[in-house]
Amino acid sequence: MDAKLHKKLSERQEKGTLRSLSSFEGFTDFFSNDYLGVARNNSSHLPAAGSTGSRLLSGNSEKYKVVEQKLASFFESEAALHFNSGYDANLGIFGTLPQKGDTILYDELIHASVRDGVRLSWAKSFSFRHNDVNHLEERLKKAEGAVYVAVESLYSMDGDIAPLREIAALCERYDAYLIVDEAHSGGVFGDKGKGLCHELGITAKVFLRLVTFGKAYGSHGAVVLCSTDTQQFLVNFCRSFIYSTSLPVSVLEQNYNVATDFSLEKARRQLQTLLMEFRQRIEGIRTISDPKSPIQIIELGDVKKTKTIAEELQAQKIAVKPIFSPTVPEGKERLRICLHAFNTSAEIDQLIQTLTSLR
Repeated sequence: MDAKLHKKLSERQEKGTLRSLSSFEGFTDFFSNDYLGVARNNSSHLPAAGSTGSRLLSGNSEKYKVVEQKLASFFESEAALHFNSGYDANLGIFGTLPQKGDTILYDELIHASVRDGVRLSWAKSFSFRHNDVNHLEERLKKAEGAVYVAVESLYSMDGDIAPLREIAALCERYDAYLIVDEAHSGGVFGDKGKGLCHELGITAKVFLRLVTFGKAYGSHGAVVLCSTDTQQFLVNFCRSFIYSTSLPVSVLEQNYNVATDFSLEKARRQLQTLLMEFRQRIEGIRTISDPKSPIQIIELGDVKKTKTIAEELQAQKIAVKPIFSPTVPEGKERLRICLHAFNTSAEIDQLIQTLTSLR
């Protein structure tokens, strides 16, 4: 961790104001927000699944701590911290860790949650051209203070993959902190779905990874994978963590269970088989995405054409979303096709036939 962050933690410890996560199981409750007793009342019409408050007040428990440790172990990280969503996590990471005098360098196509977190930071920030390692190096040469580099492993609106090995090597050379958002690659890539950083063998070179559970894992929430020092700093200073009522521990347990579910290996293989089939059969229709990406983008560059094709597909009961500005730049309007392990060859055939007839 950067020396400035250590200094802030030490100052809080010296003042006796260093926060830590605690649980009060078995105590008489005079501290939670469970005003009507719904969260603890098994006879209620709702399940006893509420968290009752933020983690620093009443929403923490030994079980929460244990499951976070299990998540850290599974994803091969020193520590883990669970957030209510990937948006909350990115807002907190970039609004908290970079300090005044530091620099944030981010891919120009980075997710809006990172951009919003950057806006909350006192650090200077600069974008670099999408997946352009040379432009990133130009930025690194001029960066000041502690330097944080933000990328996604798999970009959700292009379906392409970042050159993570090259970026990690650059960050190592320039002593920069690499942060990788694995929202769309977690669960899909890597041994047991541990993500692209794991697949490429670069986790030791990554300062912080973010895995979300609302995509491939079909659940909710997100986990920050980082060092113990970084976890402690976020617990003490990250506003989107401190001031949010935590998710019920049952959600956290569900996230761990689905992440470690061995049966998903079959689904991962099936997904790649279908992707190969899709790419082979769509020949003649250009997609800008990586062949192994479950997100396949057909860029049309025209609002009317994109909308018309999407409506025609939907009329055939084929759900494909059109993407327009400001999500993507004007002139780069596109169809966003997401493939799944449960799709069938017949469904892919209908999709391709319809796209071909409309082309």
